[in-house]
Amino acid sequence: MKRSYSVVDVFSFRPLLGNPVAVVMDAENLTADAMQAVARWTNLSETTFVLPPTTADADYRLRIFTPRSELPFAGHPTLGSAHANLEAGRVAPLRIGRLIQECGIGLVELTIEARSEGRELTFRLPPAKLEPLHTTDMAELERILGCKVDLKTAPGIVNVGAIWIVVQLIDAASVLDLRPDLPRLAELERRLGVTGLTVFGAREHGDDAAIEVRTFAPSCGVEEDPVCGSGNGSVAVFQWQRGLLPPGGADYVAAQGRCVGRDGRVKVSVDANGAVSVGGSCVTSVEGSLTL
Repeated sequence: MKRSYSVVDVFSFRPLLGNPVAVVMDAENLTADAMQAVARWTNLSETTFVLPPTTADADYRLRIFTPRSELPFAGHPTLGSAHANLEAGRVAPLRIGRLIQECGIGLVELTIEARSEGRELTFRLPPAKLEPLHTTDMAELERILGCKVDLKTAPGIVNVGAIWIVVQLIDAASVLDLRPDLPRLAELERRLGVTGLTVFGAREHGDDAAIEVRTFAPSCGVEEDPVCGSGNGSVAVFQWQRGLLPPGGADYVAAQGRCVGRDGRVKVSVDANGAVSVGGSCVTSVEGSLTL
């Protein structure tokens, strides 16, 4: 059976510079094993499968797979799948300028805005939980990173459906120079039950982005995720909880992807209550069908 298939580049309005997500439409008759096999075959950070919603409150349902496992929520697949649905005319939003996605974490709200360079989509980050990293795990993390971490903003674990260890480094150069021990990181991820590691550092004042971000998830089969929506959302939660953002909230842009030949830009908004929204541009790079 042929199923509509597309690859959407997320967090860029120019093809090949963001983070691609494979989107499979008409996935009703696919088993979880079949979906996992497709995700393993595409070998992208995530592959999504669009299904009818199980609630009248949602426009569609989404299942999200890495090459090795299913996730209850992920950022760039949420944006890319919404873009693919809209572009294919598969959904007509029940509410003007908004979509509701049903996924493992529950209902996720997206907003839609037309921009001169193309459609921009934003999702509301699911409720997040920040937990401290145990002292012994901190020492292991430093061995993985090959550098000391600042205990003033001690690394933590942020759970937004995807679960990220979040670490602040001294600056963007430190982020870009980082060469983590990925096999050792994969062991730590499995032991802690987390998705991966996201690091960030401040960029030069006056640049087009406030911070540089990198995300690693080797236990999921993703050595480095080019531009990660849930990782950036977790960084925003971390900054808010650690008092690194103004108490009235903040809007900023994050850059990600340079180390893997991409140039993504992630728009992040944190309101006065700490609620986080993450958005960016999307562009379809591949359209066709998948025979299963």
